[in-house]
Amino acid sequence: MPGSTSGQQVAVITGAASGIGRALAVRYARERVNVVIGSYPGDPHDPHETLRQVEAEGGTGLVVDVDVRDAGQVDELARRAHETFGRIDKVVANAGILRRAPLAELTDDAWDDMLSVDLTGVLRTFRSCSPYLGEGGAMVAVSSIAGGVYGWEDHAHYAAAKAGVLGICRSLAVELAPRGIRVNAVIPGLIETPQSSDPVNSLGPEGLERAGDDIPWGRVGRPEEVADVIWFLTSNDSRYVTGQELVVDGGLIVKMRA
Repeated sequence: MPGSTSGQQVAVITGAASGIGRALAVRYARERVNVVIGSYPGDPHDPHETLRQVEAEGGTGLVVDVDVRDAGQVDELARRAHETFGRIDKVVANAGILRRAPLAELTDDAWDDMLSVDLTGVLRTFRSCSPYLGEGGAMVAVSSIAGGVYGWEDHAHYAAAKAGVLGICRSLAVELAPRGIRVNAVIPGLIETPQSSDPVNSLGPEGLERAGDDIPWGRVGRPEEVADVIWFLTSNDSRYVTGQELVVDGGLIVKMRA
């Protein structure tokens, strides 16, 4: 376990075993920010690979198992982050699931599970970490172009959760401003991640490739391109930005359809 390095800033990231979360952990390591790598134990991707990449950049990281459905586990994530490093400065609620379910097949259990991870999981992460943040702290939630901007057939529960994330961020931006804590959201467009590459619940590799042809930038995005935006939103360069949503989509939502 790493020792306390309280002189350096500390970032807590959920869903950091792959995709945007892993890319962000590596970006923080480059900036000499200590990283707490929150990862669901059932995730098929190895959070220790994220840790290896963090350490390859000269950074320091800590892997913590956390299921954001469980408030006690999220509390423990925040406690261990503070106990290990002595502080928390940046919090990124990135954990999420994606399941295809047409309305006729969308059970209450499937709805509740989706919202518990993708919406309430954001609230739990922010609620558990916020007591440890001081002035200059920053929190970012990862929404989605599905729900954050567009609707998506067969994904009403996912879109509802991702739309709700924006309401959480706006409200907490107002509530936490007197403490000097900023809260923002990013809305990724089509990004090449393990989640979007799932052919059952999302577009799959071929669908992503086809979708890239309709994006003004000419391709789908990369996790690092979203991570760089999150870095900005948690850095001092965005010190007067709070309660905002920043779309990272290569121009997809502004393109006029023929």
